[in-house]
Amino acid sequence: MKNKAMLGNILLIITALIWGCAFVAQSVGMDYVGPFTFNGTRCIIGGIVLIIVNLFFDAIKKKNGTYKKPSEYEKKELIKGGIICGIIIFAASTIQQFGIAQTTVGKAGFISVLYILIVPFFGLLLHQKLPRMIWICCVLALTGLYLLCMNESFSLGKGDFTVLISAVAFAVHILAIDHFAPKVDCVKLSCLQFLIGGSICIICMFFFEEPNLENILDAWLPILYAGALSGGAGYTLQTVAQKWTKPSVASLLMSLESVFAVLAGAVILHQIPTLRETAGCLLMFASIIIIQLPEKQKGGAEN
Repeated sequence: MKNKAMLGNILLIITALIWGCAFVAQSVGMDYVGPFTFNGTRCIIGGIVLIIVNLFFDAIKKKNGTYKKPSEYEKKELIKGGIICGIIIFAASTIQQFGIAQTTVGKAGFISVLYILIVPFFGLLLHQKLPRMIWICCVLALTGLYLLCMNESFSLGKGDFTVLISAVAFAVHILAIDHFAPKVDCVKLSCLQFLIGGSICIICMFFFEEPNLENILDAWLPILYAGALSGGAGYTLQTVAQKWTKPSVASLLMSLESVFAVLAGAVILHQIPTLRETAGCLLMFASIIIIQLPEKQKGGAEN
């Protein structure tokens, strides 16, 4: 179990890297299309990629004689999980996008990852006992995120409150994945949630935006990255990894996306981080290293 927990942690760090780089893609893509169009096309692309991945792996399993037909219970849980997670993904990403339009990027970046505190808080409501070290690491990570993202005085406006709601939605998504991932095929669950979330976005796109094929084609590269990698690969890695990682630890690991976003901005957009931002990154990394210590002392994660 210890090795699986470590593998899960590594997969979540890779997920954070993919998502961090996606901030660049999302920033560029929004220059061409609206939020529903961007989220809808990226989710559908992610779903299509995962359909291909599912068919590939199923074909290998059938050839090797290891294919196991899902039970009726697994089918029901997959459909239920796909619908629930798909609706949450739609809500979280859409609310966040509208919130970002009404506040600064720095404040939105800080507020968005408040799910690292919201997830443990929800855990308490669900009567889950959390080690003191997790709370210490949450405080370290939040301090790092503040230094990393907040470059102006803090005040909670309409846009900030909207982004805060999206952070709650992302926290709910982490808990939903934690509930369904051990019960179903993770890749199929990820595929279904994207097809459902993307379909809802596409419907909203025709009602609230004026989609233009030329603009979508102009944004093909950021949409493709956000769909195939950030969506298809990233959320699948999250779903697989959360089979072996506690939600509170997973939220801390995934919050590293803010650090990777800064690094991606420096490398790709030549936005060199300040000393303050560098200090924030170091605090984030420190929280991630420290969070491993209780699990090592206990001989692995307990799920």
